Amino acid sequence: MHGPGSSGWLLVVLCAATGAYCLLRMRSGVEEQRRAAGGEALMGFGMAAMAVPAAVFTPPAWAWPVYAAVFGAAGLHALWAARTRAHHLHHLVGAGAMVYMALTMAAASPAQGAGHGHGHGGSGIPVLTGLLLLYFVGYVLLTGARLVPVAAMAGTPGSAPAAGWGDRPELARACRLSMAIAMVAMLLIM
Repeated sequence: MHGPGSSGWLLVVLCAATGAYCLLRMRSGVEEQRRAAGGEALMGFGMAAMAVPAAVFTPPAWAWPVYAAVFGAAGLHALWAARTRAHHLHHLVGAGAMVYMALTMAAASPAQGAGHGHGHGGSGIPVLTGLLLLYFVGYVLLTGARLVPVAAMAGTPGSAPAAGWGDRPELARACRLSMAIAMVAMLLIM
């Protein structure tokens, strides 16, 4: 996506930190949480790599199809996992968005500068970008609303004993929320 310097670096830090936390969540004792955390770590690090400002590093042309293949495989995995848990549909949409952005970047001509208003003509936001923006903005609002009550109830007296730091649902939601916010920013930069 290679946005402007400061916003690009903020996205890199946010996504890399989220990916690192998701790697730590993979140590959970709950198998389903480990699987979800692995997919989210891949997404976080992939988004961080895509957000590195172009002035610092411009990936070679072959990197974009590799991104598309990796996230296409992650999307297939999420589709398979969605048979048992609906949450994996969100992973499917996220992986699809990453494939879309990688293919858009691959189609950009070097003369236009990757990630800066390429291939859209004068007609505004392409339909798929708009649909993805609507989905992720809705996800951010819904997840943010769900996060507030969980965080408020976590410290109430007489509540159940605190789970391990890797098994806390509010931290997993905050992780997903930060990646969804980053996805909105990356789609806007496109």
